[in-house]
Amino acid sequence: MDEFHKIRRLPPYVFEQVNRLKASARAAGADIIDLGMGNPDLPTPQYIVDKLCEAVQHPRTHRYSASKGIAGLRRAQAAYYERRFGVKLNPDTQVVATLGSKEGFANMAQAITAPGDVVLVPNPSYPIHAFGFLMAGGVVRSVPADPGPEFFHALERAVVHSIPKPIAVILCYPANPTAAVADLDFYRDVVAFARKHEIFVLSDLAYSEIYFDNEPPPSVLQVPGAMDVAAEFTSMSKTFSMPGWRMGFAVGNERLIAALTRVKSYLDYGAFTPIQVAATAALNGGDAAIQEVRDIYRRRRDILVDSFGRAGWDVPSPRASMFAWAPIPPAFRHLGSLEFSKLLLEKADVAVSPGLGFGEHGDSYVRIALVENEQRIRQAARNLRRFLETAEETLHNVIPISAAR
Repeated sequence: MDEFHKIRRLPPYVFEQVNRLKASARAAGADIIDLGMGNPDLPTPQYIVDKLCEAVQHPRTHRYSASKGIAGLRRAQAAYYERRFGVKLNPDTQVVATLGSKEGFANMAQAITAPGDVVLVPNPSYPIHAFGFLMAGGVVRSVPADPGPEFFHALERAVVHSIPKPIAVILCYPANPTAAVADLDFYRDVVAFARKHEIFVLSDLAYSEIYFDNEPPPSVLQVPGAMDVAAEFTSMSKTFSMPGWRMGFAVGNERLIAALTRVKSYLDYGAFTPIQVAATAALNGGDAAIQEVRDIYRRRRDILVDSFGRAGWDVPSPRASMFAWAPIPPAFRHLGSLEFSKLLLEKADVAVSPGLGFGEHGDSYVRIALVENEQRIRQAARNLRRFLETAEETLHNVIPISAAR
């Protein structure tokens, strides 16, 4: 039978090939150091867990919740934005709770996309940024991931040459996967462009609190006039080590938030109320916990960059996010990111994410997640050193699978 229409629009899931190899190696007894999936390993702070346990004791919290988020949670998110960014939000009309930022992006795509609508998406980028709109019937046009002059050249070309005119541009800084960061001047230019051409800005700010070197990433909503065109998505997964809790937010432009809220009202009843209560407590009292998480990722970043460099693989030091975006070593670049990732699994017991999974322009890179402790990162570096020192003799006949066909 033919594939369903929406399934046909999705490419093969690149990461699944690496995941299968990883599972097979572990089943055979290998000790795989997993720096692939961005799945935080840190425990959720105890005060958040305690609040969940307290709330779940009340039978009234076991009923259906509010799809847009309980009022206290939306007020807490608005208060966070005012503390952190100096941005005032109306919790009733400019804040909606989501089941993580990924769900928020996917349902925003459902809410605003008509068949054939064009959306401008960075390449490489987190997959939902593109595929959420593809599943909604839209058309994706790639723009550069780095927030430099070429980004704006691409926007200008897209507006001139796209039929119909693009409806939205996606931003993600600190970026997943590239760890690129943007400043307020960049956001000012994006907002000015969006207002001029009447297109929306959808900003993924999931890594707003995972920054290093005392350089807090800004929000696009800090720009005057941004509320006219922009909505922003945040997540508690990384900030508070709550990935499995599935709690995030969309905030900003009232028309966009209303559209998302209406779509969600047909699809879910919101997160379990005790989770929302615990998330409220996290937002209202979490500055110390956020700093502790940030410090842990900073130490891991420093150890990874130093130890991998001494092992023979120069990895650029990320300024933010929980990822390093590493160029494939020159001797292996001809393999492409998928085959190189498989090779690391098989020969070094180290799992990374192939850059190809984030878009074709990522194929010369792999993403390394800071999701193992410091000892395990050092062990990964020792494994890499042994692999790189012997690779020239043992892998002289390795060629890309695609080239062998």
